[in-house]
Amino acid sequence: MTFWLFKSEPATWSWQDQVNKGAEGEEWNGVRNYQARNFMREMAVGDLGFFYHSQTERAVVGIVEVIAEAHPDSTTDDPRWDCVDIRAVEALPTPVTLDDVKADPELSEMVLVRNSRLSVQPVTPAEWARIRALGGLLDRG
Repeated sequence: MTFWLFKSEPATWSWQDQVNKGAEGEEWNGVRNYQARNFMREMAVGDLGFFYHSQTERAVVGIVEVIAEAHPDSTTDDPRWDCVDIRAVEALPTPVTLDDVKADPELSEMVLVRNSRLSVQPVTPAEWARIRALGGLLDRG
């Protein structure tokens, strides 16, 4: 299993919007960055990711699961753009802010710190465990 981070502006698509989609999930569409698209092409069904509210909140607020591998993005006819489908798994009891991440030496190499503009990014297993712990999910895998 591989871990990821998906960023969204809450005014456009929020954690609650994702939760409201239920088990059917939602296409993670509209990504127009080649590196982010390529990361989605690497994803497998069952991979997990953090759901990150960008802009004003700037915090990891939940966990999502990839439920469909990369396929053409339905929001464009341009064949260069793919997306995956994700579903909400659980909310973090305590959101983990960007300031929290930046202040933690264990997370200093995280892509979120080094390339904060990238909308889809990989997360290492150690980063995954640390953010889960900071978010209050210490005792759950």
